Amino acid sequence: MTDTGLRPRNYDLIVFDWDGTLYDSTALIVGCIQAACADLGLAVPSRTDAAYVIGLGLHDALAHVAPGLPPERVPELGLRYRHHYFRRQHELSLFQGTIDLLHALKARNHWLAVATGKSRQGLNEALAHVELKGMFDGTRTADETASKPHPRMLLELISEFGVDPERTLMVGDTTHDLQLARNAGTHALAVSYGAHEPASFHQYNPRFVAHSMIELHDWLAQHA
Repeated sequence: MTDTGLRPRNYDLIVFDWDGTLYDSTALIVGCIQAACADLGLAVPSRTDAAYVIGLGLHDALAHVAPGLPPERVPELGLRYRHHYFRRQHELSLFQGTIDLLHALKARNHWLAVATGKSRQGLNEALAHVELKGMFDGTRTADETASKPHPRMLLELISEFGVDPERTLMVGDTTHDLQLARNAGTHALAVSYGAHEPASFHQYNPRFVAHSMIELHDWLAQHA
């Protein structure tokens, strides 16, 4: 790829988490997890506990928030979660400034990708809803590869584009994303406005913690 910018490019591939990083969905996901647990008469997890599992594949996430639920009933909990989520997903939107950020990175000829705990159907629907189909050069979802923090989804993207892990940056809002990057041998950047508290990020040594989309945009403009 030829860089049209004046500064040297440090990363060829920038991989974004979706929920809580580009998509303002944390509160809705937390509410749907809580509602699904209530539907089945289970203990309703706190906001912190429900937010912790965002980014994992749905089965792993629900098994974590409902540890007393027999494994054969986890799909039932998943159905209730999907019921609540699909009923309200039209309310969701990108964080303000996301489209400008992505266009700026495209203008510098970075490859852009998504690595998410969503299903393929869920990500496709979300991309269509916010009219971003075609923006990303590659995507991986938890139902078509290993769930975070297993490195497979990120390693698959690295292989797809033929880039070095050191030339790859993972951007996410959870420790699952940062562990994913560590496990795959890539650099990581964290955002604090999503699901996990930023105090939990430091043990993973992200290159930067952005506290807003503006900070994320500015850092990537200067350092990516």
